[in-house]
Amino acid sequence: MRLTCVGLGPGGGADLTARARAALEEAELIVGYTTYVRLVRDDFPDKEYLVTGMRGEVERCRLALERAASGTRVALVSSGDPGVYGMAGLLLELAPEYPGVEVEVIPGVTAASGGAAVLGAPLMHDWCSISLSDLMTPWEAIERRLVAAAQADFCITLYNPSSHGRGDYLRRACDVLLGVRGEDTVCGYVRNIGREGEEGCVLTLGQLRDAQVDMLTCVFVGNSQTRVVAGRMVTPRGYLVEGR
Repeated sequence: MRLTCVGLGPGGGADLTARARAALEEAELIVGYTTYVRLVRDDFPDKEYLVTGMRGEVERCRLALERAASGTRVALVSSGDPGVYGMAGLLLELAPEYPGVEVEVIPGVTAASGGAAVLGAPLMHDWCSISLSDLMTPWEAIERRLVAAAQADFCITLYNPSSHGRGDYLRRACDVLLGVRGEDTVCGYVRNIGREGEEGCVLTLGQLRDAQVDMLTCVFVGNSQTRVVAGRMVTPRGYLVEGR
């Protein structure tokens, strides 16, 4: 039996790709975190739903695999892209315990892509993403990655920049970056990407240090070439460099 791991895009609904929508239409059961299920329940009201809360990722995947093994057509949903800080990896790690289940990963629009479009074009050149959540990764490792990315002049997207228990993590990350980058480095952030209340802001790295963000915010730190063009955050690819 096939189990699909479906990326909802940042906001579900209009953000769903054609493949994602088709997979959800075919599913008998949709499994997901409370917030993710809320993004699709109105569009698919006749489906059966299984919902788990925060930090219920292993339980969520096992429930999906068990129901798929029993013959149910299951879709496990994840916001953004399921392979970017989503459920695809964990699901594939657990799947060998359920030999009758074939897992198909259906991509979605990750927050980096969705947020970049709101701000302009900040990811036109080499970039990397770093999660500031230390639930799975020690802060010391996160700090090393921030330094390395800044030294390599990558554009950087920061996922999970703040939460109730980590209210100062973006400030701490900015302090690390300011050890390498200038405070006038062009940055931006987008809150509620693809959802009601979506808002974006372009600012400097020095200003970003004191910005109020949450877990539904994606932060963008430009490289040495990133600039503001007519109010939009743009990282040049190099097309206009003379002689190219």
